[in-house]
Amino acid sequence: MGNSKVPRVVLVTGASSGFGKACSRLLAANGFRVFGTSRKADFSEICGVVMVPMDVNNDESVQTAIGYVQREAGAIDVLVNNAGYGISGAIEDTTVEEAKALFETNFFGVHRVCNAVVPLMRLQGQGHIINIGSIGGVVSIPFQAFYSASKSALASLSDGMSMELRPYGIQVTRIEPGDYRTGFTDNRIMVEKSGVGSVYQERCQRAVSVMEHDEQNGADPEQLAVKLLKILQLKQAGLVYREGMLVQTMLVKLLPLLPRRWIEKLIMMTYKV
Repeated sequence: MGNSKVPRVVLVTGASSGFGKACSRLLAANGFRVFGTSRKADFSEICGVVMVPMDVNNDESVQTAIGYVQREAGAIDVLVNNAGYGISGAIEDTTVEEAKALFETNFFGVHRVCNAVVPLMRLQGQGHIINIGSIGGVVSIPFQAFYSASKSALASLSDGMSMELRPYGIQVTRIEPGDYRTGFTDNRIMVEKSGVGSVYQERCQRAVSVMEHDEQNGADPEQLAVKLLKILQLKQAGLVYREGMLVQTMLVKLLPLLPRRWIEKLIMMTYKV
């Protein structure tokens, strides 16, 4: 007899490239029913993943996309909040509008999608929310501090959600990757005032050059996809997983053991600032 077990339904935001693309396709290949989202999606099916249009910055777009998945699949068992981007530039050079736009996607976009999905999971009596954070949310990166701040805020949100939702059978896990070879480098936005005329220009360019080198020589996003698959196969997943190059994960482990000033000097040396 065949396996009559109903496949778990997974929704992955930001699934058109990078982590989202790798994760959604691997899950689909391993028996999950996967819906991916991107702003330009057209409901086509690619490698077993149904791509659904969604702009995480827009309430109506999120509600419409969630409604579509609910009608098509009848449930959402796993939500992977992956959509996001990065900006670089000195804090002084970053306008409030630029910072707000980043948080709108990286933080409030996650909140918006969770607000639409959590009621469904509560009615189901089960669910698993995976928030893709960053090691940069644990160790602030010079000239990318607002990105670090958005991921730090996401970590706090995840911890609070875990405690609030646990009684309803909903697990919350955050994965905090280091540098991987994804589209993050190409999609980075330099703040408008970071160029000629900025007193920080030279140091900012050096730091961004290091970031880009590390990103382009980082791990394959397929490795993170494999980790996600293993997490979803656990009966009880952990709260936090930090993945990436050994030097980055080791630095995070050293944080509680070293004086903060030493950590700051080490980071400034790493990014040549």
